[in-house]
Amino acid sequence: MASADLRDELNCSICLNIYTDPVTLRCGHNFCRVCIDLVLNTQQRFGVYTCPDCREGFQERPVLRKNTTLCNIAECFLSTHPEQEETLIFCTNCIHSPVPAVKTCLMCEASLCDNHLRVHSKSEEHVLVEPTTALGNRKCPVHKKILEYYCTEDATYICVSCRLDGEHRAHKVTLVKDASDKKKKKLRNVLEKLTSKSEEIEKGLQSLQECRREVQEKAAGESKRVTALFTDIRKRLEDVEKRVLNEISRQENQISLSVCQLIKKVEMQKEELSRKMYHIEKLCNMTDPLIVLQESDTCDLCDMDYGENEDKRDTKVHDVGDLDQGLISETLHTGLSDFVTWLKRKPNMQEAQDILLDMNTACEDIDISGDLKAISRSEIKQYHPERFQYYPQVLSSNSFSAGRHNWEVETSESGNWKIGMCYPSVDRSGDLSYFGDNNKSWCLRRYNNNQYSVVHDSKEIQLTHKFSCQRLRIYLDYEAGQLSFYELCDPIRHLHTFTATFTEPLHAAFCVWDDWVRILQ
Repeated sequence: MASADLRDELNCSICLNIYTDPVTLRCGHNFCRVCIDLVLNTQQRFGVYTCPDCREGFQERPVLRKNTTLCNIAECFLSTHPEQEETLIFCTNCIHSPVPAVKTCLMCEASLCDNHLRVHSKSEEHVLVEPTTALGNRKCPVHKKILEYYCTEDATYICVSCRLDGEHRAHKVTLVKDASDKKKKKLRNVLEKLTSKSEEIEKGLQSLQECRREVQEKAAGESKRVTALFTDIRKRLEDVEKRVLNEISRQENQISLSVCQLIKKVEMQKEELSRKMYHIEKLCNMTDPLIVLQESDTCDLCDMDYGENEDKRDTKVHDVGDLDQGLISETLHTGLSDFVTWLKRKPNMQEAQDILLDMNTACEDIDISGDLKAISRSEIKQYHPERFQYYPQVLSSNSFSAGRHNWEVETSESGNWKIGMCYPSVDRSGDLSYFGDNNKSWCLRRYNNNQYSVVHDSKEIQLTHKFSCQRLRIYLDYEAGQLSFYELCDPIRHLHTFTATFTEPLHAAFCVWDDWVRILQ
């Protein structure tokens, strides 16, 4: 039992035989080198490599490493269990020396080598098959004759006696070979279909993997771009901060210098005042009247009064000055304004487009505001050869044939409308002129007051998200072939993205059945 378990562990899962020159994949599974090479060669046509056991995928053809330990175990097992090696079937007639058989005759129940096969009977009852020793299941268990026929009604194999005299004589039968050929034909058809299906699946898998790689590459590129942008933003904001702080420091140093000079002057005045006070106190403490009187003649009391007044004037704090907060604010605002101007000029930043409506395309049933920004229903009938004739629609005068663009619109709280993009070559009259009912326009539709749907080429898809915000943004990436719609609520909601290959310049498209739609500045 232990020997059988060990043999199972030494079997290659591809050829089901004991390993020959076993190698290991990165996932840890082992195979015969020849077996796994054949599998990898087949997978190479599709560019996808997987382990036959665990299906782990490899982006490149995996490196095969010889498993020396497993190789030694397999060789040791074969040397101690020679009966486990493939048993050869020898010619029955070669009694002096064993010669491998090439065929087995079911009639004679004998295996034949190449030489004995040449002189063997060629009659139909002598059925030749691949060399085998299992002859019991090739004969009828009742009549002990070769199973030559197949009963289609009972789905069983029978001999000639079963067909002529047995219970199958009234049944529809065919030769085993014919039944085998018929089944092979069915199997080939199934194999052909499975092969075709496998190729389709492989192509789909390749497309999905390619899509995943493209998304990963695009995400990596966008991440790198955004990281670089924010690095630049931080650097420029730091420059603005440094400029404002330098201005504050400059003003501080200037005021501090003035204050220091004033402090020095006031300290000198204080020292002079202290000297005079000391002299006066000394006179006041003298007992000799004559000396006091003589000293008072030399004291200039008027000068003392003037000094006192001057001291009071010089020590006023408001004469020193204060920080110029207006200049600081102006420095800050100028720096931020320069930063915003730089940010808008960045090639990867998308500034909102100023969309204007084209009066010449407006249907006679709608009214366009004087600033060419708003559309609403009108009772005044107007005519122009380029106008839409049957539906309340209008195109923008702006067109886009490259780049990324976005603009915002505001809608009434109720009403039905369509907004989107359209080729200028769209029909201006008839049913196919309605935005979304042709292959030249893509639009977001609002109906029944709070329902959304998207329409293109007469195919309409209802959106699960309901109307909840009057402001919307339209985003166009012409080269990527993407047209997206967003609700500008908090948080911003993505409604839908059309994907197409644009072949003409695109114009913004608007349609109102009631109420109004306005393009925002």
